[in-house]
Amino acid sequence: MTIGSSYNYPSSISKEVTRTKRSTKGKWAARFPNPPDLCFDYRQLVEQENGIARATDTQHRICIIGAGVTGLTAARELYRCGFTNITLIEQSRRIGGRHLTVAGSPSSSQSHTPFEMGAMRMPFFNREGEAPTEGRSLMAYYAKAFDLALSDFPNPGSQWVSSTGIYLREGRVGDGPTPQMLIWKNTDGLTPPPGEALQKVYAKWRAFADRMTRHIAEVYASEKWEAMWAAIVEKYQGVSFRDLVSMPTLHAWSERSPGDFGGMGMSAEESAIFYAIGIGDGSWGAFYDVCALYPLRTAIFGFSSQLQLIHGRVDANGEPLASPNLHSEVVFDSTGLGFDRPRYIGLAALDECLLFMKTEETGKSVYGHSLERSNGLLTDASVTKLKKLTNQQLRVYYNWKHSQPEQAQEHFDDFDSVIVTLPSWVIETRIKLENFKQEMLPFETINAWKTAHWETSCKVYAPLKKSFLSNNKKIPQVLVTDSFVHDVYTYRYNENYTYDCILLSYTWEDDATKLASFTDKELVNKCAKELDRILMNSANIQEKISPYIGLDQAVVQRWITDKNAMGCAKLYRPGTYYDAVSLMKYNRDFAHISGLYLSGESFSVDAGWTEPCFRGAIDAVIHICNKTSAAFNGGFSMSDYPHYKLKP
Repeated sequence: MTIGSSYNYPSSISKEVTRTKRSTKGKWAARFPNPPDLCFDYRQLVEQENGIARATDTQHRICIIGAGVTGLTAARELYRCGFTNITLIEQSRRIGGRHLTVAGSPSSSQSHTPFEMGAMRMPFFNREGEAPTEGRSLMAYYAKAFDLALSDFPNPGSQWVSSTGIYLREGRVGDGPTPQMLIWKNTDGLTPPPGEALQKVYAKWRAFADRMTRHIAEVYASEKWEAMWAAIVEKYQGVSFRDLVSMPTLHAWSERSPGDFGGMGMSAEESAIFYAIGIGDGSWGAFYDVCALYPLRTAIFGFSSQLQLIHGRVDANGEPLASPNLHSEVVFDSTGLGFDRPRYIGLAALDECLLFMKTEETGKSVYGHSLERSNGLLTDASVTKLKKLTNQQLRVYYNWKHSQPEQAQEHFDDFDSVIVTLPSWVIETRIKLENFKQEMLPFETINAWKTAHWETSCKVYAPLKKSFLSNNKKIPQVLVTDSFVHDVYTYRYNENYTYDCILLSYTWEDDATKLASFTDKELVNKCAKELDRILMNSANIQEKISPYIGLDQAVVQRWITDKNAMGCAKLYRPGTYYDAVSLMKYNRDFAHISGLYLSGESFSVDAGWTEPCFRGAIDAVIHICNKTSAAFNGGFSMSDYPHYKLKP
């Protein structure tokens, strides 16, 4: 999404339309920008002293399947509430799930420059002029609580990069006699992209997005908001993003049709350009055929605003702060199996803090408490079956030491509540469900997660010589192309690290699938050669980038073939939005009967982001607290918690 740089308008317009201070009755309402479905301030609930609630049934047996950010958040917040009988089961030998930080190249011990092979840029939902950690989001809350170091993410076309190179149609976008790379320098954050063709596309995108954002900001969190969002959903849930781009513009919004903002009115040629360079942080082409609501949610509600790069729990020199188990050679789960030790570098530091940092309420960490119990934390344990028992408990079967088939053993344990945080394709292909009646787990719910669309993504990272960002004068810092490499990022974490990093290629969907047949080494070399070809073919560059790159230390991640993920992010196609929302409603409607709680990105409509994982975790905690008659803190009650809306 490049044409609009990072779309920061939601965070700036919010200052102009701020309403009066919330009443006590409405203190749980969110503020704009924030996700649209539940206008609820999750941070307000979680950041209270003693957390969400005070458990009355502290021995309620809870199993959490998956130690990604969702599972770790649920475990921490349940523990803060006073629940002490929590079992966390993780299939792999590491925590964090699709937060995958490779702390430097495996073949080099000289630096801990992070390679973020999964999520890498975080929205905090902060307003313009407000520190990221003051944003009204759970990401902001945890980043502040754990002293995570941040910086503005170097998105294409933003003021946070020295220049962005745009190479489309073999350098023939423009009127030059030779192939050229368009150079975009946007030091003030307001400079439009270069060239008449790009500026026309930019203008059409901004006219649509700014108009929609302004109207939404004025209504968000008011008594009119739910009706307006329902109208927007009804208008666009059956429309693809491709169709929205070419849909005729609507120059005058009408309160009589509050959900209709028209389209962008682009021609086929303009749409082809927009396909390649998008709206603010890489190509949007991979998402052209998903439901239009997904890019609208991403752009209009703050997911693309003021994105942050997480350096980790580190000091100004990039060195980790004193933290639990930092200097451990190895860490062990409750059974004595070793798993990846915490390094507190990059985004993975967030997950490590959730597990290893002490909570004020207990004086212990989730990890410390887990080690006191024989089944508190289980790694290398693959859940194979969930069985509903006649006594209303759930029996969880798991294959212990599953990565070592010759030593693997099947075990089971019984629980009162089970939180499932896994990608839905993993659930469908790995876990058998037994004895769940329709009133507990309707077929429509199962079908919604079985037919969900998980997209592939491929990332190719490598170390980059310091001289590139320090001395190179010709090659742009970031590249956007319609070549198979698509988006290229170079950036620096810390001057003290031995090298910087380059994301040689970042692709999604079909653009990532087409790279699947190559070995990692073949793909790395292919990307480097293609970048050299593009740069040498550009008459205004004619310099290779490969001499700056440590190709032998490159790392490749393909999410669709990762057995613990089977995809990078869950999207939804036109006409399936209500199915996705029905999964988010499940916990309120059915979990108190089934004992099964669905949580995480699989059961969200905000694909590829960390915030919905946090919120899904808190949603499960809220409903378990309600089921067990816990005493909510701060005067909160379930009547304060909004309902997800389906089609009337």
